[in-house]
Amino acid sequence: MLSAAINWDTYWLYLLTEAALSLSPGPAVMLVIAYGLTQGARRSLLAALGVLTANALYFAVSASALGAVLIASKPFFVTVKWLGAFYLVYIGVSALLGRASPITASNTASRDLSARSIFVSGFTLQLANPKTLIFFVAILPQFVDPSLPVGAQMVWLAIGSIVPELVILGGYGYLASRAAQLAQNPRYARITDRIAGALVLCAAALVLTVAPS
Repeated sequence: MLSAAINWDTYWLYLLTEAALSLSPGPAVMLVIAYGLTQGARRSLLAALGVLTANALYFAVSASALGAVLIASKPFFVTVKWLGAFYLVYIGVSALLGRASPITASNTASRDLSARSIFVSGFTLQLANPKTLIFFVAILPQFVDPSLPVGAQMVWLAIGSIVPELVILGGYGYLASRAAQLAQNPRYARITDRIAGALVLCAAALVLTVAPS
């Protein structure tokens, strides 16, 4: 049985570790809050799904020898980090200046964003944060029991990574959306845009603090 292929004592510790890290105000949290403020809870969930898709990709890479190779590659980190940060700065500054941006609420066109564009924003953000790969490569081996089937353990660990973060990011988006009604009033929409823009710029700054080990 799949349930017998995991050490439950260490698995619960893994879940707590994942939940604690997901609660911390990192780039993904800031982007989801920005979408919750300007687009509402449901659409912020699309950004969260983009983040988790990138997480799943990094998880798969970390489970192979390729993860260690990428971590040792400084050009990989520098390129991914700066490209992602540039994208975040672009949409953050656009929101601050009141221009059309994936996170602005005061621009009518931005409220008609496709689900794909919001999803891609979340995916791009998390892919630009190689710290995720560092985490998986460094942490996963600590929770793998060599006496149990490794493949089945990876399935459980993947579930334990994705589900808690989905719930937490969804919660952040929902709480932010409670203030989204203000964005429907033109008097407050620009303020909301500026807050969202500042959050995304903070996310960009956090991405730039990541350094290859």
